[in-house]
Amino acid sequence: MIDSLHGEVLSIGLDHGVIECSGVGYRFLATPQTLGRLTRGEQCRVMTSMVVKDDGVTLYGFGDTEAREMFHKLQSVSGLGPKLALAALSVFDPGELSLRIASSDTKAIQSIPGVGKKMAERIALELKDKVEAFIPARGESGPAKAAASSAGTSLASEQVVEALVGLGFQERSARPVVEALVEAEPEESASVLLRRALSQLGKK
Repeated sequence: MIDSLHGEVLSIGLDHGVIECSGVGYRFLATPQTLGRLTRGEQCRVMTSMVVKDDGVTLYGFGDTEAREMFHKLQSVSGLGPKLALAALSVFDPGELSLRIASSDTKAIQSIPGVGKKMAERIALELKDKVEAFIPARGESGPAKAAASSAGTSLASEQVVEALVGLGFQERSARPVVEALVEAEPEESASVLLRRALSQLGKK
């Protein structure tokens, strides 16, 4: 079982990366958020999950153990495989997804590509009591919360731009797209902003 990879980043694609460890290049599938943290030619570490099926072995990579744990938790749902679990983490980070599940927000869960009404209901039903550990602590209220929200929006914007540059986009092309998305939807998470920015930039 390959638990993690540590080595030089050889290449980064829209849905995968390759890291060389002791002369061997390991290809892994990952979310845009994880891939956005990588830089070609630099050393990095990713946590991994190896899925073995009849048609081959697939390695999935994650930026932290929390994302990997949620990846495994999602696959405990009947009929939900690793590709759909990865799609879920491309739309929501573990904390966001846990909040949607805990509140049975099936409409939001259906925003995950490949998840219909029945699957969304199944996810909420089967995981509702199993995601408490992933739910982020409640923040402060009032002016302090507003200030934190503003700072969070700025941080999210920079994280998305950095991720897009890491994926090979020019900053001068990526930044205007991200800033327009943030202005239109200031409450959106970095993961959702990144997915939408990738969609827009991919059409150019």
